[in-house]
Amino acid sequence: MVLYRVDAFAYHGAMTAFTDPVETEVKFHLTDPAAMRTRLTALGARSLGRCHERNIRFEDEGRNLIRRKCLLRLRRDRKTTLTVKLPPADADPAFKQFVELEAEVADFDGMQRILAALGYHPEQKYEKWRETFVLERTTFCLDALPFGDFLEIEGPKDAIRDVAGRLELDWRKRIVLNYLEIFDRLRTRHDLPFRDVTFDNFAASAVQTAAVLPLLEADPPQPPEG
Repeated sequence: MVLYRVDAFAYHGAMTAFTDPVETEVKFHLTDPAAMRTRLTALGARSLGRCHERNIRFEDEGRNLIRRKCLLRLRRDRKTTLTVKLPPADADPAFKQFVELEAEVADFDGMQRILAALGYHPEQKYEKWRETFVLERTTFCLDALPFGDFLEIEGPKDAIRDVAGRLELDWRKRIVLNYLEIFDRLRTRHDLPFRDVTFDNFAASAVQTAAVLPLLEADPPQPPEG
């Protein structure tokens, strides 16, 4: 993860101008996260611990951020982090790539009030459990979301391909959408009445976490390579 101590709102008028630093990653859907954790530790990956994340995605009145394919997010886990994600000037469609500007803040509720004063409102909430691992040039996230389990691999392109092979993952099944985009597909497919991606919402619905698997297999959410 690239950390920058910046005033994220100073870039609101020029969000498409950034080309660096570009973060590169892919995801894989998991049917057996415990087995993947065993593979990661056998490979020599070191766990940095597991924690619960609470995220809020913010928008302006005209929903201009999502139209620009930008994300403004406030996250609370062991700390509170404000993040802006922007589309890079020249993305590789074989990977999920974005410019990420991020700053740690002291007060989660206070930051929400600041965002509201600047014209941003909470648009969507989502949560997950995440265990982070590091190995050489790559970072791995074992993510448990309300709609399923995933492995996220972040690093240089060659390192991502290398470790995916060493973990015996099928490269053709990689996912380059973010979690909210995957949820949108699931919500459309099953006509879900809620937009917040929370464990409570899914527990109260008829949709089981296994429902995402046929959705991904029938319509793999990544563009063709090359």
